[in-house]
Amino acid sequence: MRGMMAAGLAFGMAVPAATADAPASEVADLRAFADAFDAAQVAQDRAALGRMVADDLVFIDGSGKRHGKAFFIEGWTGADDDYDPVTLKDRVILPLGKDAGLASAETILSGRSAGKPFRVRIRFTDIFKRHGDSWQAVYIHVTRMAIESE
Repeated sequence: MRGMMAAGLAFGMAVPAATADAPASEVADLRAFADAFDAAQVAQDRAALGRMVADDLVFIDGSGKRHGKAFFIEGWTGADDDYDPVTLKDRVILPLGKDAGLASAETILSGRSAGKPFRVRIRFTDIFKRHGDSWQAVYIHVTRMAIESE
């Protein structure tokens, strides 16, 4: 299921204490890119993902396998895939200097893949690096988690 290799999905959460030492402008800039990156995934925007993902991306999927940029983008843009809105829990936005940072959170990713419903709980970490005036995802790691009773 393509949806199971998802990395990041989000739309704004509170700034965690870990960002307290970073200038507010660095946190805001990184958060804006993380939000746009997540939105491009859910919207299945192949062109935006092509710009936002580094050519040498390292993508570790939920099974622990290493993949690259083409696999990641293909996984989000399948013609028979559709994603439900998501909510992030325990989100961290952490600048790692002025040219690097990470976004991490837990979420339930659900939708349809090849016409069949899916639902998976993941924790992801996206590492971003500034390239000129923009950011790109350079490393993405996804961990599958058991879905707790609701």
